[in-house]
Amino acid sequence: MTGPTAPAQQPRTPARTTAPKPSRSPAAATRAARARQPSLAQLRAFAAVAEHLHFREAAAALGMSQPALSGAVAALEETLGVQLLERTTRKVLLSPAGERMAARTRSVLHAVGELMEEAEAAQAPFTGVLRLGVIPTVAPYLLPTVLGLVHRRYPDLDLQVHEEQTASLLEGLGQGRLDLLLCAVPLGAPWVREIPLFDEDFVLVTPDGHPVAGRTDLPRSMLRELDLLLLDEGHCLRDQALDICREAGRTEGASVTTSAAGLSTLVQLVAGGMGVTLLPHTAVRVEAGRNQSLATAHFADPAPARRIALAMREGAAREEEFRAFGDALRAALRSLPVRLALP
Repeated sequence: MTGPTAPAQQPRTPARTTAPKPSRSPAAATRAARARQPSLAQLRAFAAVAEHLHFREAAAALGMSQPALSGAVAALEETLGVQLLERTTRKVLLSPAGERMAARTRSVLHAVGELMEEAEAAQAPFTGVLRLGVIPTVAPYLLPTVLGLVHRRYPDLDLQVHEEQTASLLEGLGQGRLDLLLCAVPLGAPWVREIPLFDEDFVLVTPDGHPVAGRTDLPRSMLRELDLLLLDEGHCLRDQALDICREAGRTEGASVTTSAAGLSTLVQLVAGGMGVTLLPHTAVRVEAGRNQSLATAHFADPAPARRIALAMREGAAREEEFRAFGDALRAALRSLPVRLALP
């Protein structure tokens, strides 16, 4: 006899596995979050109801229909996921959550109002803050004119002045810390746009009784052997003076004493008989005009000179405003001993 037949094995069904749901991309999550954000219309509707505690009065205050107002508040409740109002047939009350949300809503709407006011002010020229960078060899002599111009013509302009050396000013302009510069040019930066204001001659300041004191036809060649006092490293006026000396044929080894951080100190050193120095013409009256120990000498034409300009970033949003400011400033500088530049 044969034994019982073993039952045939059924093929095993593979276990079902559930594929993980793909996670939403960051962009999709951002869109979803943005879709849940309340609109300004919804916030205004809720603020009006919270103030009046009456739908008809709130709708009239906003100039909208009562159903539209009710729908906006309901949509806000759905967006926030909280009940803001307790509605009855006779009155409307704020829920505990609604009390808190009403205060926050008023703050948000106030901030939006300030944003719109700021945007309107930004569209108006010569309003808001203007951060002006000025080099030290210009600031004491031109700022009275600049400040007077702003006070008279641009009373709504908040002018903030920063006195720094050229390298620091350029860095600040490039980084957005400064809006506009008042300095000697050229700056040699391709991303800078210059608005020329004027050219001014350099004047030689000497001790009283110096052999060249009082001359008006001084040749540049006289600079070859004089004991010249200059500003410290970093001042563009020092570099300009050295360029003038090189053009005059002064040798690199000729004595140049660098011992002053500002023009006032330089002038005092000259008064003490330590040498001579070069001053921009706009600085002579302030720095040397009242000192009986000093004298001046003027160079023969063409005299060595420097150009002063406003400088801004290429593509500056306020370029038109800055150019108009440059035109007004140029006209205000007519009384100074300078030659105004063409716009």
